[in-house]
Amino acid sequence: MTTKRAESDACSLLDTDHKNVKKIFTAYEELAGSKAASATGKKRDLAQQICAELTVHTQIEEEIFYPALREALKETDLLDEAEDEHASAKDLIAQIQNAAEIDDMFDAKVKVLGEYIDHHVKEERNEMFIKARAAKGFDLVTVRDLLAARKEELMAELTATA
Repeated sequence: MTTKRAESDACSLLDTDHKNVKKIFTAYEELAGSKAASATGKKRDLAQQICAELTVHTQIEEEIFYPALREALKETDLLDEAEDEHASAKDLIAQIQNAAEIDDMFDAKVKVLGEYIDHHVKEERNEMFIKARAAKGFDLVTVRDLLAARKEELMAELTATA
């Protein structure tokens, strides 16, 4: 359960997502390489959870956070790079979601996705969020509220179709 303080602005909300998905990647890593039938089912479930979380997260960033930040910043190379990183992640997410077998290749794809996400998160935390918090006229609380509402909507859609 997150506290109000933990999600005091849009960057905090997005970073909470980052931390939550990192926990799922860590749980997956603990099972990676295991051929046990019980591990196979758990790995598929964890991988699907990772994919769902990341799909919603990238969508709210692309629909709300990035466009709003693009308006507030003069220098947008960081946003262009982030959107390119999202495209690579989405490709891997699709491969993971469509995989028939939970094998070493599947484990490798989840591992690579985790590495992509770690890199992306580091850049957001160390560069983008700092610029967002410093940007004049960028209302991080309003953007947080928009992100939270859209995330809730998308998660409900995912739950309904699952």
